[in-house]
Amino acid sequence: MPAYRLQTLLEIRERAEEEAKQAFSEATRQLLKAKTEQEKMEAELEQRKLRRREKVQAYVSEIMAKGVGISSMSMMGRFEQRLKDEEAELALDIERQKEVVKVAEKKVEQRRVEMAECAKELKAIEKHKEKWGKLLKKERDDREELDGEEIGSALFLARARKNDA
Repeated sequence: MPAYRLQTLLEIRERAEEEAKQAFSEATRQLLKAKTEQEKMEAELEQRKLRRREKVQAYVSEIMAKGVGISSMSMMGRFEQRLKDEEAELALDIERQKEVVKVAEKKVEQRRVEMAECAKELKAIEKHKEKWGKLLKKERDDREELDGEEIGSALFLARARKNDA
């Protein structure tokens, strides 16, 4: 059987498909990592809000026990504002992380499309190779059949000559 003339192309397509699968896998891992990071940040924000409320409540209780003073209320206001500013900063970080997740999702989709395209191209070349193999087999079978007929005809003629002589 002669070598498949497009074997190199077939190997290139196989490698391309494998690389596309690897890229898709890596993009999926990056997306999972980004989502996990976002979830951690959101959980941290909720914890900070809860701790701020607890600290403010504790501070208010302490002030009430000692007696309310203007400086105490002012300090409490600054303290609460500083905690809120930290929460706002974390909320901005979460929004940036959401953008990272969106980019990662787009990359996963792009890699999925590339992987599907590579698989389609590989399937096409494999189908071509299969058809080529069937054609080769048919040609070989036809040759063998023709050779068999020629041998049969030659034997028939040889017997006919022998019987005539």
